[in-house]
Amino acid sequence: MGLVAAVTTVVLAVVATAIKWLPDSAATQADRIDRVYWAVTIICVGIFAVVAAVSVYAVWKFRAPPDDWEDGSPIHGHAGLEKVWTAIPLALVIFISVYSSYELSKAEDVPLDHPVVHVTSQQFAWSFSYPELGDDMSLGELVLPIGETVELDLTAKDVIHSFWVREWRVKQDAVPGIHTHIVVTPTKTGTYEIICTELCGLGHAAMRSQARVLSASEYRKWIEQQKQGAQAAAMPSTGGKVDAEAIFTGSTGGCGNCHTLAEAGTKGAVGPDLDKVLQGKSADFVHESIVDPNAEIAPGYQPNVMPQDFEQKLSSAQIDALVAYLVKAVKK
Repeated sequence: MGLVAAVTTVVLAVVATAIKWLPDSAATQADRIDRVYWAVTIICVGIFAVVAAVSVYAVWKFRAPPDDWEDGSPIHGHAGLEKVWTAIPLALVIFISVYSSYELSKAEDVPLDHPVVHVTSQQFAWSFSYPELGDDMSLGELVLPIGETVELDLTAKDVIHSFWVREWRVKQDAVPGIHTHIVVTPTKTGTYEIICTELCGLGHAAMRSQARVLSASEYRKWIEQQKQGAQAAAMPSTGGKVDAEAIFTGSTGGCGNCHTLAEAGTKGAVGPDLDKVLQGKSADFVHESIVDPNAEIAPGYQPNVMPQDFEQKLSSAQIDALVAYLVKAVKK
């Protein structure tokens, strides 16, 4: 019986760990979480194998003959066996508690001098503020350098949201009025999907963004590009040409966080696809859609989702430039 349980444990453990059940790990924290997950899984497989082997053996060994209708003979408990099946689970529970506490606490370790990216959630988009760009500038994607431990400071403007990147294995609620935290050390470059895993309203399924992990040199280059884009977007009409695309994709307007526009390369799904809804529309219609977005709601979308304050946030020159840019973009 013991041999059967041991062999079954080994076979099931191999099956459980050999098959690729989880997405690729792309962060130090994911490696630690995976180790805890598989350690607990193998322990559970072993316990299941032992219990199943004992059950099958007992059914076979102590089965009653077909013509035996008498009650079973009374038996007395086995004190030694009771001690064993109490001590072993206790030892396993203590091991799981100590090991998981160690790994998960190490996963949250951060250097004293570490960057903090502020993550803000609202129905139905994510925005990110970087220390190199200042808290006043927020973007619609999370970009991190590979190999650097970064703390994500999360909060929400309206309801509870939940930040999750499957390849990093980290997930944390973003709650209005308080700040929660996630620590991540990316180990692979690439693009990963950010998903809200807390039902937060009608647009919950579309509340997604992307996290890009770049090399250190590419990250510095990206930071400089964002600074230059912000400066161009902020130009007054008398001081130079307004960069309407920078307004659309950057923190000034942030339109690309929620809308798809082929010309700008954005794929937001919270609001309507501008390549479709603006096709054939006049500049006056586009202008009204920016300054009074509830004036006409596209079918299938809800009012009061798009911010109502662009007329205060943007200068008239910036709005005019954005209108012209959108009208021209959808005609291509």
